[in-house]
Amino acid sequence: MTTLLFNIANSLILLLWALLIFLPKWKFTKTLIGFPWVPLVLSVFYIYFLSSAGGLVGADFSSLDGITALFKNATPDSAAAGWMHYLAFDYWVGCWIIRHSQKREIPHWAITLPLLFTFLLGPVGVLLYGLVFGLFQLKKGAA
Repeated sequence: MTTLLFNIANSLILLLWALLIFLPKWKFTKTLIGFPWVPLVLSVFYIYFLSSAGGLVGADFSSLDGITALFKNATPDSAAAGWMHYLAFDYWVGCWIIRHSQKREIPHWAITLPLLFTFLLGPVGVLLYGLVFGLFQLKKGAA
């Protein structure tokens, strides 16, 4: 069951990211961007995988050694839970980038690269978006 649910979530997120990148103004995409539908669904998957893995009882988040132990002792269910965590938050941030850029009238072409990097490398995409936003703010100020 873990593999099937993981494959469904992993495949679906690719399609949903494609909508964010290529069809951000389509009515269906706007619905997805306007409310955290996708992260909510991924949260259900996350809870399933986490509970199947036995939860986080005894997990030590206070040290690098504790975090390393979590990865060393990973099971397919705990790894899938961790992946759902990334998918949910990266998608949420991608939606935020689109909403933020649209409110500030940043052209969509300018945020395509930050969106791709948010999908692939999370924080790197956020950093790139910050740079794009800053450049457009400077451009606005110079006008």
